[in-house]
Amino acid sequence: MSGIIVNNVARASGTIAATPGGLDWSADVVTASTVTVEAGRGYFINTTSNACTVTLPASPEAGNQIVLADYARTWATNAVTIDSNGNNFQGNADTYTVNYDTVGQSLNIVYADSTKGWLPVSDDAVADVGVAPTIQKGMFAYGNSGSVTNLKNLLGSNGVIAADVTGVGTSREWLAAATYGGDKVVFAYGNNGSNKVSLKNLGNNSGVIASDVTGVGTAREQLAAATYGTDKAIFAYGRNDSDTLVDESNLVNNVGVIASDVTGVGLDRRLLAATGYGEDKAIFAYGYSDAYQRISNLVSNVGVIASDVTGVGTIRGSNAAVRYGTDTAMFAYGSNSGGKISLKNLVSNSGVVAADVSGVGTTRSGIAASSYGGDKAAFAYGDTGSSKQSFKNLVAANGTIASDVTGVGTARSQLAAAGYSFSA
Repeated sequence: MSGIIVNNVARASGTIAATPGGLDWSADVVTASTVTVEAGRGYFINTTSNACTVTLPASPEAGNQIVLADYARTWATNAVTIDSNGNNFQGNADTYTVNYDTVGQSLNIVYADSTKGWLPVSDDAVADVGVAPTIQKGMFAYGNSGSVTNLKNLLGSNGVIAADVTGVGTSREWLAAATYGGDKVVFAYGNNGSNKVSLKNLGNNSGVIASDVTGVGTAREQLAAATYGTDKAIFAYGRNDSDTLVDESNLVNNVGVIASDVTGVGLDRRLLAATGYGEDKAIFAYGYSDAYQRISNLVSNVGVIASDVTGVGTIRGSNAAVRYGTDTAMFAYGSNSGGKISLKNLVSNSGVVAADVSGVGTTRSGIAASSYGGDKAAFAYGDTGSSKQSFKNLVAANGTIASDVTGVGTARSQLAAAGYSFSA
């Protein structure tokens, strides 16, 4: 006999039932693909990286109780499967498949007898009641003002860009930046005016950029970076020191450590842009390979880059991207063989890139963008083709880009930017 029991329902109370004599919770979070559990215990099951099969005790006694909880709210992505180990589950033989695949679910089961076997006392999903803090400030740094530079400009929670601060690591251009650890920034890679580099500089949640750290993957320039999974980042694509286009990516953990190269993540290209979107995902789009592109690649909440998706607006490169609102994003500005561009493309919270919207400020390329103020963003700097610029364009929470504001630091292009700080 076979069949499927999915999300066994006993949801009247919305709470886990009290346990006679108390319940001993395991101190170790389960991350393995299989685990054998004991009666009288509770387990936190983390399926961020893989599904998990939970094997119940082989010889339970009436009243034995076990509780399982969705540690990382990922059971909907990677389900928990119950192996009742020869005993019945809710009156069905062990040959049945029992899956739990709801976000935030907790499962409380009690052994009754050999007829009914294990019975769910409750299997309720708990709402994600916590509200994640939002980025309040931004940081623009590095670039080319006629030569490579290492200056930075902080963006306040009110959208005001502060005066130049110099001396924040090796001067370079065509680098990338992303928020990591929730409220900090990592700048990495780029060109120092002579060579591509693989160094990084971490920026703390007070806006201070640390000294260079070398050896963080293949040296390259004209790549892009974005936040994924709420507190991690990813750098991908670009051009290496042999002037070869690459599709390599490097993941950054929540303490700013950049991992080794991972290859094979879509079309090799440079001059693209990237940003986070939705609750915990990212998107890379546009760029240049043997021609300007309009492809995009979505990034999952565990940092896996998906295959190319075509047809996302006007082909271009040297653009910028940024998150705005609560879960949406946009790509804007750039250039192609026809010249500089001022259009934008909005990105929904499911990663769909919308059609072009034109007329969003002065046309320019080599621009950077950062979130600020919780739900707003700013594009700043860039090159119009005749000169480098120092103006900015603020983005409202509804995605509207405002007109140019001048005088926001040294005019330059080919810089990078990212949000930092939970404090306004």
